[in-house]
Amino acid sequence: MNARTRFVIAIVVLGLLMTGPFLITALLIWFSAEPDDQSMLAQLIGPRLPLGALMTIAGLAIGVSVVRNLFRQYVQGLLRMAEQQHLMLGANRDFRIELKGPPEVQRLASTANALAQQRDELLTDVEAQIANAKRSLEAEKDRLAALMSELTQSVVVCNLDGRILLYNSSARQQFRALSVAPGVAGGGELIGLGRSIYGVFDRNLVAHALETIQHKLRNDGVSPVSNFVTTSGSGQLLRVQMAPVLAGIGTGGSSEDSAEAEAARRMTGFILMLDNITRNFESESRRDQMLHTLTEGNRSALANVRAAAEMLEYPDLDDALRQRFRGVIRDEVKAMSERLDETATEFADALKARWPLEEMLGADLIAAAQRRIEARLKVPTKHEEIDESLWVKVDSFSLLQALLYMVNRLSEEFEVREVRFRLTGAGRLVHLDLIWSGQAMSTETVMSWELEPMRFDGESSPLTVRDVIDRHGGEMWLEREKVRHRAFFRILLPAANPQEQVDPALLTRGEGRPEYYDFDLFKWSEKSHELDDRLLSELTYTIFDTETTGLNPSEGDEIIQIGATRIVNGKLLRQESFEQLIDPRRKLNPESIPIHGIQPEMLVGQPTIDKVLPAFHAFASDTVLIAHNAAFDMRFLQMKESHTGLVFDQPVLDTLLLSEVLHPNQESHRLDAIADRLNLHIVGRHTALGDAIVTAEIFIKMIPLLAEKGVRTLREAREAAEKSYYARIKY
Repeated sequence: MNARTRFVIAIVVLGLLMTGPFLITALLIWFSAEPDDQSMLAQLIGPRLPLGALMTIAGLAIGVSVVRNLFRQYVQGLLRMAEQQHLMLGANRDFRIELKGPPEVQRLASTANALAQQRDELLTDVEAQIANAKRSLEAEKDRLAALMSELTQSVVVCNLDGRILLYNSSARQQFRALSVAPGVAGGGELIGLGRSIYGVFDRNLVAHALETIQHKLRNDGVSPVSNFVTTSGSGQLLRVQMAPVLAGIGTGGSSEDSAEAEAARRMTGFILMLDNITRNFESESRRDQMLHTLTEGNRSALANVRAAAEMLEYPDLDDALRQRFRGVIRDEVKAMSERLDETATEFADALKARWPLEEMLGADLIAAAQRRIEARLKVPTKHEEIDESLWVKVDSFSLLQALLYMVNRLSEEFEVREVRFRLTGAGRLVHLDLIWSGQAMSTETVMSWELEPMRFDGESSPLTVRDVIDRHGGEMWLEREKVRHRAFFRILLPAANPQEQVDPALLTRGEGRPEYYDFDLFKWSEKSHELDDRLLSELTYTIFDTETTGLNPSEGDEIIQIGATRIVNGKLLRQESFEQLIDPRRKLNPESIPIHGIQPEMLVGQPTIDKVLPAFHAFASDTVLIAHNAAFDMRFLQMKESHTGLVFDQPVLDTLLLSEVLHPNQESHRLDAIADRLNLHIVGRHTALGDAIVTAEIFIKMIPLLAEKGVRTLREAREAAEKSYYARIKY
């Protein structure tokens, strides 16, 4: 029986206690009196009955008011205090009970706050000791995480169920190219902790590779690895090397250790090392085609030339036939020459396609150019205005070759005796200036230098300066400084993306390791339970939020932004996020703009909902959906089912309903109020991704609180939420 029911019963009992004796006494006197006395009583009581009734009612009202006030101060106050104590003991250590209500309740709250303060001091001391003990282990994990991030090869680690446990930045970038919608929200929905690798690779192919490795392990194979080539859903050709993750290192030695050694060689997962060989395969195909063209095309031409040359050896050959055979030789030789030129051009293109672009410090590139020019060309160099913080993305070999070629031409044709370098930033580009003093240069000279194959110092290349610049996606032109009587070539190069740089602090900071590493997932297997009977702490979640043109989906309002993040193994993976603006193809409600801050011009050129939903559907696949006030967001998704053919039929949890389950006596269950109760700092509210991250942090805090109330599984959470008051809200 809850408190409200007890309050109603108390009011009824109070009313009976106040009116019951009066009524019973009056009835006893009435029925025990003689008829004449009854008429006399009626004459006496009749005129005073309304006054008595009013006094009774007034007394009852005063009594109800007193009981109601006592109920609020003591019963409801103590219940609210109990919920606050749970918050203070579990989700929010810094939370303290408000000193409200009568003195006795305030004294109890003050005592509880004092006990909580003592508890916090003890916990702080314990946590400090635990942190010291874990620091060495965390440093090892950080070094491993930073090393994985630095690897240029894509690496993915999975458990035996094919669930991804670990991956590096190179793998994330490569999987984006394989996405079903590469232009939407970064295209990263194929990879993530807890996702299945079978979304990319055929299950039977991986099973065959696993069987091969296990066979080698049983036969004490020295190198238990397996290699295979496969194609992705987007048509990319991938070369994969698989290696096992073993349970441990065997001790070896005596026969008593054989069982331990066998257990140590038991597979717990596997490592995939990926290379995208699509471009290499295409280049090799073009090379084979070039060789085929040279051999087959020139074979017949050589035969014709040989036959014509033999005919010309006859001394009595007619002059007309002699001229005809000479023409055959000229034509065939010309055709052979054209085929050789075409092959050489294709070879240069293939050479350009094989250039890798690497990230390097701009100052290091300038220093290398100075050393190379001074050593090989004997031309003095200097530098001016070098931005030491700039990073560039270049093929250093070909770019240095182009700089050497241009300095060599300057030295030979214009007698330049010194060159200078300048390096400055320009947004996403970098300006590299090659400066000299001397004669003026014509535009025709610049064009000829750009388009001629680079030859200098006894070396030659089929590439031109223009080829090098184009490969970098840059540009080059000539400028003059008339005041200082100087000229310079300005070369535009791509700047390295600062987000792609690895923070050196990752090697030393405990909390800084990449968030998509989770070694605890080796113990997790989805096959062990049915989804509804799985513990909330074991499930994988997609937490999402939408921003919309208005609040009425049934009246034509549309989604203008979707933001989502993921929880795996009880941890929020901020880097595995989904954020995309959407063109609603209708006007925004002016009243909504101050809430979400999205201006109409921000939506121009963005993809429409039919392009975005397939990518979000893939991002959220095989997970439980979570939102705050989920009925609102789900209604917008359901309105698009008939248009896109996509159904979000996975389980859904709502933090609004779960908050009402946890704290039914609290006045507000808004996102801000819940976050404040759980001691969460809100950043980026009223953006879809910002709200999704706050909702995810709230849900993580809720899991242990729900467990205290006996709500541990997905089924129990859904049933508890369905009984709450807010579950009746419809959109």
